[in-house]
Amino acid sequence: MSTAEETDGDSAPWAEVTPEAARRLLVAAVDAFAERGYHATTTRDIAGRAGMSPAALYIHYKTKEELLHRISRIGHDRALFVLEAAADGGGTAAERLAEAVRSFVRWHAERHTTARVVQYELDALGEEHRTEIVELRRRSDAVVRRIIGEGVQAGEFDVPDVPGTTLAVLSLCIDVARWFNEQGSRTPDEVGELYADLVLRMVAAKR
Repeated sequence: MSTAEETDGDSAPWAEVTPEAARRLLVAAVDAFAERGYHATTTRDIAGRAGMSPAALYIHYKTKEELLHRISRIGHDRALFVLEAAADGGGTAAERLAEAVRSFVRWHAERHTTARVVQYELDALGEEHRTEIVELRRRSDAVVRRIIGEGVQAGEFDVPDVPGTTLAVLSLCIDVARWFNEQGSRTPDEVGELYADLVLRMVAAKR
């Protein structure tokens, strides 16, 4: 089983990608891009990891960039869903911000191989696809900014710079994908709890 599948955390990783050959190629691409970087990876590398011929790849994906876009789109959609679910849940702004951070960090830890590709290969996308993904990032930013803004308005948080603090929170969470190792001393849940506490301290949440 590939690293991308092992760290995905779903019962059927990338189940939305069909047919099975296309899914195998996408999983192989995640591993290759995470290990070697997008530009150093060839379509032959991807096909070989999937146990297929290079010609077979082009049946399902016209270009290597199309593969990266599919990975990036699915990953950003999932991450945005996690944030929106926490933001729209019940509770105070502090409770919702903590849950957003816990969930977002857990996603980046459990799927750290995928997340590294999703978060750090943006510049390899073509202009049209990059614009699409940047919009999804802006939506994620807006979700966290909304929670923090509501906390400030409610008197729960003391945050002089909401946009800057939002950027700091998201950067902190996303960086988990860069360093997390499942063989390390902390589980994804433990890292999520730690970061939720750190972020509440960052916004000076009233306890």
